[in-house]
Amino acid sequence: MLGIIGGTSLLFCDLPPLKKEIIATPYGSAEVHTGEVPLLLRHQFQRPPHRINYQANLAALAILGVDQVVLVGSAGSLKRSIPPDSIVVPDDYLSVAPVPTIHDHAIEHICPGFSRSMRRELVTCDDRMIEGGTYVQTCGPRIETRAEVQGLAAVGDLVGMTIASEATIAAELKIACAAVCTVDNYAQGLCAEEVTYEMILASAEANRVRTQALIQAIVTTMG
Repeated sequence: MLGIIGGTSLLFCDLPPLKKEIIATPYGSAEVHTGEVPLLLRHQFQRPPHRINYQANLAALAILGVDQVVLVGSAGSLKRSIPPDSIVVPDDYLSVAPVPTIHDHAIEHICPGFSRSMRRELVTCDDRMIEGGTYVQTCGPRIETRAEVQGLAAVGDLVGMTIASEATIAAELKIACAAVCTVDNYAQGLCAEEVTYEMILASAEANRVRTQALIQAIVTTMG
């Protein structure tokens, strides 16, 4: 079963008529919009990126029978060649922030990553997709400094605060995953104006029709 996790990019979207359910997990409870394709909003209960209960979110989807998950995330571009309004399907990720785990009481080593077959399906969902690139996760909730962006741009193409954590927990739960990133802004220092949360929200709202169409295409193609 396919599941979808979304965040800022879905705040202004008209979501399909799904039933909200609270799913109890060993890591806490999570709210899921259940249906043929379960949808989970990562910032539920108004949690900022560094306070999201990633273990509960992914475990809730696993309990529902999800074995493939698409992570939809808002991201900043670290490269001028990836302008705002781009849609990127990254093929790798790294994190400069601590990444959560479900293996706090046993020694387990997993090999994380994005599913190649799922990435190939995702890029067919929109002809504007950019395939490939590295997503870099920072801790949040603050926006990155100009100096940090310069350093991150040496190793990555996109910057965000959530997807590396989700992809890692998914791998630990044996859920195949892929990510699609809506690029809402250039990262700090790559544009003339200062990057603010208000700017990111305004971009997400302006692109809500595109994001709704993208979600529908993912459900139709992969669900």
